[in-house]
Amino acid sequence: MFRLGIITDEISNDFTDALNCMVEWAVPYAEIRGVNGKNVSDLSPEEMRQAKAALDERGLKACGIASPFFKCELSGGAAQDTGALHLAQDRTLDEQRDVLQRCIRAAHTFEVPTIRVFAFWRRGETTPEIVERIIELFHEPLRTAKEAGVTLLLENEHDCYMSTGEETAILLNALAPEGLRCVWDPGNAYRAGETPYPNGYEALKPFITHVHLKDLHVSEDGGYHWVPIGEGDIDYEGHLNALNRDGYSGVISLETHYIPEGGTPAEGSAAALSGLRTIIGRLK
Repeated sequence: MFRLGIITDEISNDFTDALNCMVEWAVPYAEIRGVNGKNVSDLSPEEMRQAKAALDERGLKACGIASPFFKCELSGGAAQDTGALHLAQDRTLDEQRDVLQRCIRAAHTFEVPTIRVFAFWRRGETTPEIVERIIELFHEPLRTAKEAGVTLLLENEHDCYMSTGEETAILLNALAPEGLRCVWDPGNAYRAGETPYPNGYEALKPFITHVHLKDLHVSEDGGYHWVPIGEGDIDYEGHLNALNRDGYSGVISLETHYIPEGGTPAEGSAAALSGLRTIIGRLK
């Protein structure tokens, strides 16, 4: 019914350990973000080839490059504070062209057609002027990606502009003719204050090419904590039924974030995967 994947460094920063867990759990698709303590955008060509060989040896496939492209200041300066960079270096706007080229090389090495990207650190409200500036800055990367034979997938990210599904759809409606598609992340949308299903999902449905899954519970005081899939506030049964109904054929990829108290990321990922499979088993 669904093709299951996982961001490998959500299991372990040791790439071999992460892949061995995936084989044990029968998860066939690896999303590439962190490899042996380095972000994919910082891997050397030889490190990329070694990682691809490790996948091949286990009969696993990559499903996408989870890059940090455009996780930077829209103003062009150095970031004073950032959200999660997941092992990536904090780079300025002027350095993003090089980041994209590195990630295109990774996409070619891992034989995947997609690169996940962002829409800059959020600094206040998303005004029409900010939207226009982001659209302007995406024209060149989209041309570069097309020439390289890859597709850029914009992820809605709570620490960035375009954090909800409805907000992200504004950019997609403008840039889809140039090839932009999206990674739909219900957990990020929920943290940004949106009801992910049906509101965010329906807004982004025409553009969804990849899906990230993580679950969380938000308390009355606004605090939050990550939990296994199915134990939080997000209607994943509704989401997955809708994806199935609407003919989604991409990968659904765990970005667990949950680590049990006193436990390990691998244990958290195993719990999240178990919860996800329970929900899948109940689908219509």
